[in-house]
Amino acid sequence: MQRNYYIFSNGRLRRRQNTIYFEPVEGGEQREESGAEEAESRQLEAKRLDTEQEVPSENKETLEAGKQMPRKPIPVEDVEAFYVFGEVDFNTKLLNFLAQKKISVHIFNYYGFYSGSYYPREYLNSGFLLVKQVQTYLDPQKRIALAREIVKTGIDNILRNLKYYQARRSSSTLQKLIKTIEEHLAAVGRVDTVSELMGIEGRVRERYYESVNEILSLEEPFVKRVRRPPDNMLNALISFGNSLLYATTLGEIYRTQLSPTISFLHEPGDRRFSLALDISEVFKPLLVDRLIFKVLNTKMLGTDDFDKDLNYCYLKEKGRKVFVQEYDQRLKTTISHRNLGRKVSYRRLIRLECYKLIKHLMGVQEYRGFRAWW
Repeated sequence: MQRNYYIFSNGRLRRRQNTIYFEPVEGGEQREESGAEEAESRQLEAKRLDTEQEVPSENKETLEAGKQMPRKPIPVEDVEAFYVFGEVDFNTKLLNFLAQKKISVHIFNYYGFYSGSYYPREYLNSGFLLVKQVQTYLDPQKRIALAREIVKTGIDNILRNLKYYQARRSSSTLQKLIKTIEEHLAAVGRVDTVSELMGIEGRVRERYYESVNEILSLEEPFVKRVRRPPDNMLNALISFGNSLLYATTLGEIYRTQLSPTISFLHEPGDRRFSLALDISEVFKPLLVDRLIFKVLNTKMLGTDDFDKDLNYCYLKEKGRKVFVQEYDQRLKTTISHRNLGRKVSYRRLIRLECYKLIKHLMGVQEYRGFRAWW
C-alpha cells in the first residue's frame, strides 16, 4: 500500500532517471514566510530544523541534524503523496515525473497553514459524472438534500464524541450541550437553504467547542474558535489538523472521477477545492478532534511544543512532528466495516465516501454519510 511522506527538512527533491531522491541541506535554516499570516501576527524567529524525514511509524528513518547526509532514495511506487513542511526545492523535471506517477505534493507554510497543492492532471475524467455533479449543484432541491446529509453526518459524529466522554465523566454541562446540539440536528430537516444549513453547522460547532473545557484539562478555559492567527494551543491544533485533513481528502478525491471544485454544502469559488471541504466535514470529528483530545489528554503535546505570544500561538516543529506522526498512524488504523464485512483504514473510508457520493450523483444509491458507531 502506498504511503504519505512528510518532509520537515530543508533540502531538495530531485528526479534521477526513475528514482526520487531527497537531498537534505546541511545546517539549513528555514526562512520566514511573507504574506497575510505575517501581517496578522508577529514574526516568529526561524529555528534550525532537525534534518528529519517523517514517514509512517513502522518505517521511520531519521537523518542526523547538523551533519552532511547523503541523498536519500525514495521508492516512487511507495509514494501516495508528499506533505512538505520544510523549505524544499524541486524543478519541472520532478513535477513532470510526479504527474506521470499521479503523486500529489501538498505544501504547508512556516506556520503550518496549508498553502496549496501540486495536483497532477486528472486521469479519471468522466464528462457524464461532471454533468451530473453540476446539475445537482444547480438544482436547489437536489443540492439542499445532499448538503443536509453532509451536515447531519458531521453533527452525528460530533455527538458520538460527546457521548463517549459523557458516559465516562457524567458531566451535567456535557449533557446540556448534547441536548442543545440534538435540537440543532433536528432543525436541519426544516431548513430550505444552504446558508441556513451553514448557520446551524456554525452554531453546533460553537456548542461543541464549549464542551472541550469538560473534555480537556486546559490551563486556560477555551473561549472561542480563532483562526488566523490562532491564539491558543487548541486553536493552533484545530487549524493544523484541519489543514492536514483537507489535503488528505483532496488526495482521495483525485483518485476518483469527482471534480474537486464543485461542492454542495460549501459554496464553490476561486482558488479552492471546495468539495474537499464538504467531505472533510464528515471526518473532522473522527480524525482531527479525536486526535486533538488524545494528544492533549495524554500529554503528548504541552506548552513547550508551542510558540505563544500575545497575538498568536503556533505549533513548533517538534510539536508538528508528533501530531503528524499520530495523524498518519490514525489514517492507517483499520476498523471492521459493518456493511463491507472487512477491515478498512480511515484513509480508505474517505475514498469510500467519495464513491458513495458518485453513486448518489449517478442515481444508483442515495448518499448516506459515514457515521461512527464506536
